[in-house]
Amino acid sequence: MLVTLEGLDGSGKTTVWNALGDAYPDAVRTREPTESWYGEAVYRSIDEETADPLAELFLYTADHADHLSRVIQPALSEGKLVISDRYSDSRYAYQGATLAGEVDDPVAYVQSIHEPFTRTPDLTFYLDLDPETAAERSGKTNKFEQATYLERVSENYERLIAAEPDRFVRVDAAQSPEAVAEQVRTHLTTVLD
Repeated sequence: MLVTLEGLDGSGKTTVWNALGDAYPDAVRTREPTESWYGEAVYRSIDEETADPLAELFLYTADHADHLSRVIQPALSEGKLVISDRYSDSRYAYQGATLAGEVDDPVAYVQSIHEPFTRTPDLTFYLDLDPETAAERSGKTNKFEQATYLERVSENYERLIAAEPDRFVRVDAAQSPEAVAEQVRTHLTTVLD
């Protein structure tokens, strides 16, 4: 089973990811961007204010393709639980916001690039947090952590949730980190049982 954690920067995905590691020690825990050289290129682009949005999309896409072939697919074929801190929905939401005005229907464009090779998660927890709070929590340290940008990202996530409501579980990320982690853990345990 592939379980993903999604939400705006500052919503607590990594905190939940760590808590799930404690609850499911045999699970394969992974994240995007990865720690591969593809992921390193992604991180470099994040820090570059003038990075071309289309080039940046393809860096993220290359990282995702490598992640699938190197980590996700082998673990799933062995019957393991895989928990990913960010996955393809992050790309649809974030790069969809970055490409606004560059291509028609950016979210659909990014999805069309991924569709031939990606694997849809079985379950996605969306840690729901308003863009202003997300920007404050994340520290506004890069171009993706600004409230106006995160507002567009949030709208894209809502579009993804509306398209696949059975896959997404919305969790109020304004709660304490412990409460958020417990809610995710409880729901996942129910699903796995």
